[in-house]
Amino acid sequence: MAALDRSAAKPRPVYLNLFAIRLPLPAFVSILHRASGALLFLLGTPLLLLVTQRALVSPEAWMAMRANFAAPWVKLLALAVAWSFIHHLLAGLRHLVMDAHVGTDLKAARQSAALVFVLALLLTLAVGVKLW
Repeated sequence: MAALDRSAAKPRPVYLNLFAIRLPLPAFVSILHRASGALLFLLGTPLLLLVTQRALVSPEAWMAMRANFAAPWVKLLALAVAWSFIHHLLAGLRHLVMDAHVGTDLKAARQSAALVFVLALLLTLAVGVKLW
């Protein structure tokens, strides 16, 4: 009998509502790790290159770049890039430690995910205080 002819033991859902699924914290931190990496690649790297280029052109160009950082939307953008860097760094270190088979049991994985999440928020808050 072919696999398509057999009926499934449990009927498969017609659709999968990703917003109704309650993800555990380690999965949420892992997804944010990927999102922060994408944000760093697509936004953080070009911005860092732009700021570096403006700093190397002339002192006047650097002063103009610093004047742009007075705008609130630029500060929010810098804060988003700072969060993505901090979260990606901390979550990457967590993944690196877990690749060494340290903290892979359920309780330790949940605790390390919570630690990464809280530390990233606190360090981003500290950067935000320094920006404003």
